[in-house]
Amino acid sequence: MTFRPVTQTSRAQPTMEGAGVHLHRVFGFGDPGESDPFLLLDDFRNDVPQHYEKGFPWHPHRGIETITYVLDGEVEHGDSLGNTGTLGAGAVQWMTAGSGILHQEMPKGNAAGQMHGFQLWANLPSSLKMTAPRYQDIAGSDIPQIIDDDGTRVKIITGNFWGKAGPVDGIAAEPLYLDVSVPPNARKTLPVDTRANAFAYVFAGAGRFADAADPIGVRVEKEVAGQEINIRDMTGNRTLVRFGNGDDVTVHAGPEGVRFLLVAGRPIQEPVAWHGPIVMNTQAELMQAMKDLRNGSFIKSQH
Repeated sequence: MTFRPVTQTSRAQPTMEGAGVHLHRVFGFGDPGESDPFLLLDDFRNDVPQHYEKGFPWHPHRGIETITYVLDGEVEHGDSLGNTGTLGAGAVQWMTAGSGILHQEMPKGNAAGQMHGFQLWANLPSSLKMTAPRYQDIAGSDIPQIIDDDGTRVKIITGNFWGKAGPVDGIAAEPLYLDVSVPPNARKTLPVDTRANAFAYVFAGAGRFADAADPIGVRVEKEVAGQEINIRDMTGNRTLVRFGNGDDVTVHAGPEGVRFLLVAGRPIQEPVAWHGPIVMNTQAELMQAMKDLRNGSFIKSQH
């Protein structure tokens, strides 16, 4: 058994998308090899309806899969194939855009006006770039949850973990996507496929991701008295943690516990030609996608 070392930590950055949705970008539009096969992760947590209610009007996707996980509020969606639906609290939608789809997503807050969720983009290999689009909408009640003896809770969205399988299947990257809650001051070791790239995204509480018996934390850059210094610190809210190679991820929860997404997938290791929501392998394929959008042939017949 080998523990995965922490190779990098970074904070999610505020940005705006869609028709003016305020969100935090965890990663995306950088080096696609860093998190291969994952391309982007957004945290769209917000308590101000005016900052999210205009949503994400009609836009195209091709060559990728988008994974939407709703914690609070709901997301109404519709697409060019006539599919419509609503994702409630705890629900997941795994959309395989494949050859191309036009869709929209309109978030709505809960009774207190709160909206919280995540959207992850996963790349498709060249052999599946032009596959038929499909949806997997999973209600929160259908996502298995394991509660360990120490109180650790793990929701399994996709992949196999501790003897249970998540409800989302047939995904190209064979990913693991977990929502993990570790109680205060507990130390937990979680198995991860050795051949997969892996990251954690902390969105509540704090913890230390380390392989030492004593939770010494990881080195992060912080500004103190106007100077950038390296210190050992707990990994807290809206922090991305990237891991090196190994079989297991270890976390030491802080005094308030820690909750994070743990995501892993085997890298595709193919060239990436990327323009917004369209991700192909070559510039020629990307230009063809743009041409298809202009001439009205973006949506392919599935018959």
